[in-house]
Amino acid sequence: MTIDVVDLREFYSRRLGIVARQMINRGIRERWPNAEGQRVLGVGYPTPYLGLFREDAERCIAFMPAAQGVLKWPTGRPALASLVDEFSLPLPDAAVDRILLVHALEMSDDPAALLREVWRVLSPSGRVIAVIPNRRGVWTRSDNTPFGHGRPYSRSQITDLLRQTWFTPTSWGEALFMPPYAGGWVLKSAQMWERAGAALSLPFAGVHIVEASKQVYRAIPAKRERARLIPALTKPVLVPSSTTVGRN
Repeated sequence: MTIDVVDLREFYSRRLGIVARQMINRGIRERWPNAEGQRVLGVGYPTPYLGLFREDAERCIAFMPAAQGVLKWPTGRPALASLVDEFSLPLPDAAVDRILLVHALEMSDDPAALLREVWRVLSPSGRVIAVIPNRRGVWTRSDNTPFGHGRPYSRSQITDLLRQTWFTPTSWGEALFMPPYAGGWVLKSAQMWERAGAALSLPFAGVHIVEASKQVYRAIPAKRERARLIPALTKPVLVPSSTTVGRN
């Protein structure tokens, strides 16, 4: 299930969306302090978070799935966002160093196929950060935010999905411990909610923030070649030659 880019833009323009972006940006920045000289790709609806890397990255672009739609980004500058087929990204193999997935896996009809395509375009030493709704979180139970749409994941489900698609999880974090309400007292206490939730390892965070590395040498199942069977004749068959027939 996919929501439209207009709905996503509207959410991030509201106070609740602005605070949510700040909390998630902190988790992303902890894992990637900078991206100097790196080629950064965002997939899904990553533009609220790509601003962290746009100034110092060698290249920073956004790919938005066709089912979701695309909006111009950044505003007032040459466009760096494009509408794509998420299962056939318009990049050669090993083209980017870092990939940020936001509003991507939970919205995809085939998240495993999406991750395999991400694996293809990621460099051998590349890293991925995926922001994924937490199955146990309060935010997934609210339709007023994008994190309440699509398929949420538990930590074990994310681990299985990454390993099936040739990634190794290397770092875990959570964000959005505060309730998904736009009340003034909730937003003002957002920092307190985040600190308390992280310190106590509370299970109801709104999103997982997982970093993974690419498995360059992945296992390939061996195939045994079947021996060609030549049928054996039960009895020898003698065919008279033409010379023999002529003599008789």
